[in-house]
Amino acid sequence: MSKISVLFVCLGNICRSPTAHAVFQDMVLADNLEHKIHIDSAGTGDWHLGLPPDKRAQKFALERGFDMSELRARLVVDEDFQRFDYILAMDHSNLSDLRTMQTQNSLCNLSLFLDYCSNPQFLDYKEVPDPYYGGDSGFNLVLDLVEDAAKGLLDHIKARL
Repeated sequence: MSKISVLFVCLGNICRSPTAHAVFQDMVLADNLEHKIHIDSAGTGDWHLGLPPDKRAQKFALERGFDMSELRARLVVDEDFQRFDYILAMDHSNLSDLRTMQTQNSLCNLSLFLDYCSNPQFLDYKEVPDPYYGGDSGFNLVLDLVEDAAKGLLDHIKARL
């Protein structure tokens, strides 16, 4: 059986999608599923290519035990729609951009990441808000949402394994 592959996508690939990448990777490793699940992250905008995640995103993630220091921003490319089983957008704008980019023969599951949330306190959220221009509390909210959605996604994928 080939690996199930997951791509997390936000605008610049320096805050939300690398946070999701790091959190989900940690959960996959904790369940010893790294040989069955491949994880990556990318952005729809090219402003930060090759750069590490935002220092604030790294700081707050590390406080919760998630290390994303090795990640580097990259751009979504056409091949991603063939390589990944799940492409998960952080918001409606990026989902729209991804749908525009998606090739007709793509079989990937393209949706919003927060579709996998299960905690009743987060069910009103449809998008992971971009914390880039906000304060520290925005990064903690992103982590809260991402941790819940990542758990739901992992449960969903484990049911398919």
